[in-house]
Amino acid sequence: MDIIRGRNAITGQPVEVIIEDQNIFKTNICEDKIDLPYISPGFLDMQVNGYYGIDYSLDNLDEDQILSLVECLGKSGTTRHVPTFVSMPNEKLIRNIQTVVKARKHSPLLKTSIVGLHIEGPFISREEGPRGAHDIQFVRNPDFDLFRKWQEAAEGTIKYITLAPELDGAIEFIEKAVASGVKAAIGHTAASPEQIRAAIKAGATLSTHLGNGSHTMLPRLRNYLWEQLAADELASSIICDGDHLPPAVVRVFLRTKGLERLILVSDGALLGGYPPGIYRWGNLDVQVYNDGHLGIPGTTILAGAAHLLDWDIAKFIEFTGHSLAETIRLCTSNPSRYLDLNEAPENFLKEGEMANFCMFYHRAEQKRLQILRTQLGKHKSYIEGHISDAAGRSSIR
Repeated sequence: MDIIRGRNAITGQPVEVIIEDQNIFKTNICEDKIDLPYISPGFLDMQVNGYYGIDYSLDNLDEDQILSLVECLGKSGTTRHVPTFVSMPNEKLIRNIQTVVKARKHSPLLKTSIVGLHIEGPFISREEGPRGAHDIQFVRNPDFDLFRKWQEAAEGTIKYITLAPELDGAIEFIEKAVASGVKAAIGHTAASPEQIRAAIKAGATLSTHLGNGSHTMLPRLRNYLWEQLAADELASSIICDGDHLPPAVVRVFLRTKGLERLILVSDGALLGGYPPGIYRWGNLDVQVYNDGHLGIPGTTILAGAAHLLDWDIAKFIEFTGHSLAETIRLCTSNPSRYLDLNEAPENFLKEGEMANFCMFYHRAEQKRLQILRTQLGKHKSYIEGHISDAAGRSSIR
């Protein structure tokens, strides 16, 4: 048996948790001490491209790399995630999807920690700004027959797809995707307000990293951001790292969507955690700036995120003034509900449930949560030092 003590991040109660094998055996109220760490449901990150040299778009993606990525995410408190596949050659996309599917079959940890797949591109805008850092040579119009091949390779595990509603065939594609049980998200788009509304009518239910993958200049009042913000039918994922969205924008998004319809995602990328410099990422040059953010050199276009949810949670609290308990919902219960996982993360310490938690300190003077331990089933991570000390990195030049 394993005994841990901390403060339930959802209820605020001091608790003693007894873990037997991989399950919560018993939970008791314990003595209230001043410096107890928080115990929270493990974070669920709905958009992970990769981190620190490992990425779902690599040519040589294999099970060991995925396991190393899961370990790295665990050091940030994230126990489960949704791999995100960006625009790439179709053959590589199918191969990498199949690699993840096979790895989940082989590894109990990966089967539990990977809760589905996300396709972000190639059905996105070709325009500078909305396209973001996606390679333009792989961008194309929606093709549902092609998507069915991806879903066949994924053995039905694709949970949602991000696309631009203004593309030829996009509205029909959304209708077919939703009818097949896949959720449709709006993102990397240059759509008119009318095209946004058409996508919603067709069944789109999410704005992917709202505010990013967009033009640097927009019409003042009639644009795709206002239209998505005003749509009660759309939940919105946001990257709250301080680089992708200014604090005032985060607060406005919060006031329009409310806590129930916001989802914190990291959008973690291959070069996250790397030292400053310019690196080659596929066919693109990407710069890691001195402050850690990632972008296309010589432009204001971002290229994924450099931080994970331990950072984004602290930033959201700083920007909005919401409590830790309220913020935790944005990367536990909210993504779980959107993905139809049929669970109640707030009951994470219920006796008999599989262990799925993280322990951490949250101190206002620190930039990120201080993660102490994560556990998912039998898999435990004890954290010493900074996230970038994680093992299992692949090289990149």
